[in-house]
Amino acid sequence: MREYRSLALIILAIFAVTLLGAYFSPTFQEQRGWLELFFLLGGVLFIVSLLAVFATLGFSSFAIYMAVFLAAVISLYGILGAVIVVFLTYVVWGSIFAMEVLLYDAGANSAKEWFVTRYNFKSFKAEYYAFYPMIGFVYVLLEILPNLLRRESVIDFSPSRVLKAMEELLD
Repeated sequence: MREYRSLALIILAIFAVTLLGAYFSPTFQEQRGWLELFFLLGGVLFIVSLLAVFATLGFSSFAIYMAVFLAAVISLYGILGAVIVVFLTYVVWGSIFAMEVLLYDAGANSAKEWFVTRYNFKSFKAEYYAFYPMIGFVYVLLEILPNLLRRESVIDFSPSRVLKAMEELLD
C-alpha cells in the first residue's frame, strides 16, 4: 500500500503544479496552455488506469462493463463513437494479451500464472484467435524490428506450439 501512496502523491503534485502554473500565469495564452496540459495529463492518467483495469480484470469480467459502456457511448456519440471505443479496446487488450502470449512462449513464469488465473482453454482459444493479428504485430514489433535495427537475436515464436502448450496447461 505504501508504493501506491507515493504514486498518488506524485500524481497529485503534478496536477497541483500545472494548476499553480495556470493560476500564476500573467497572460491568458499561458493560462490556456497550462490548463490544456492539466487536461492532457488527466486524459493520460485515465488511459493508464484503464490499461491497469484491463490487465487485472481480464476480458471475461470486462465484457459486462464494456456492454454498459458501449451503450452509454452510443447514446452520447453515436455509432462512430462506439466503433472508435471498440477499436481502441481491441488494440489495448490485444496488445496486453499478445505480450503475455509472447512472454509465456519465452518461458516467463509470471505469464504462466497470468493465464492460469484468468483463463480456461476454451476462453484462451477464443481470445487467441480473436487477437491473432495483434500477436503477429507485437511479435514483429518486439522481435523482428529490433533484429533489423540492432542485429539482436530473434526468439523463435510458433503459434501452434503456444496453442498446444496452453491446452496442456489450462485443461
